[in-house]
Amino acid sequence: MPNDADLTPAPPAALLVVGNTRARTASFASGNVHHSASHAASDSASIAEALTPFLDDHHGAPLLIASVNQPAAKAAATALEGRVEQVAYAGSDFAIPLNTTVTQPKRVGIDRLLCCLAAFKMAEQACIVIDAGTAITVDFIDGEGTHHGGAIAPGVGAMLAGLRAAAPALPELTSAEAFAINQSESHPWGEDTEPAMALGAKASAVGLVHTLVDRFALAYGGYPRVIATGGDALPLFENDEIVEHVVPDLQLAGLARAYEAMIDAEDDALD
Repeated sequence: MPNDADLTPAPPAALLVVGNTRARTASFASGNVHHSASHAASDSASIAEALTPFLDDHHGAPLLIASVNQPAAKAAATALEGRVEQVAYAGSDFAIPLNTTVTQPKRVGIDRLLCCLAAFKMAEQACIVIDAGTAITVDFIDGEGTHHGGAIAPGVGAMLAGLRAAAPALPELTSAEAFAINQSESHPWGEDTEPAMALGAKASAVGLVHTLVDRFALAYGGYPRVIATGGDALPLFENDEIVEHVVPDLQLAGLARAYEAMIDAEDDALD
């Protein structure tokens, strides 16, 4: 993996990461990610509206996409036809410069790899990356920047939906509603069904992460830096005793780093 100091400054680009339910847009210029925004993954019109001013000001800038939701990504790219000349997908049109030891590298989600790439660039040491959204993923990267795998679990919303599917007598409760229920230390238990469900899902998510961080650190023989991202990261881990940093746009940063590496490789090929 090339060092940041070796990378050629990359020209501007529009960035789009598409998850199962949410998407994020941003622009990349002068080595930094700017103007990030969140959208429903299915709302291609909103995605196109967010990126159009940047693309109008930067004719010829490519649209870089990282997606685990190909139908939604293609719909967004279609909505931007006529405004962008080049659409490039991370992992297929350009590589993600991250070594991994997993048995089937092609099955690892692009989102996980990009978050790991950005986290290692930030930490410059062994790290554990938590991505809390529809799913909660927890991945380990060693001190040389090699990804070794991790764990995948349901996110808070998926836990609540699964609980109600298994026990239909329980009320419907979304993740947003669960996070809106304030449960202070003076009221450590849920005093009604919805607060009890919210507390159970949130505590399950945090307990899962703490257990896995301890497990990975014990196997590594040291305590890595712990970085969280994803739509549920702030409400779950903002004041957590283990999570050191919450970085909302970690995947976008990873997409930008992969783009810079691609430009650098193209320049090397021309030398």
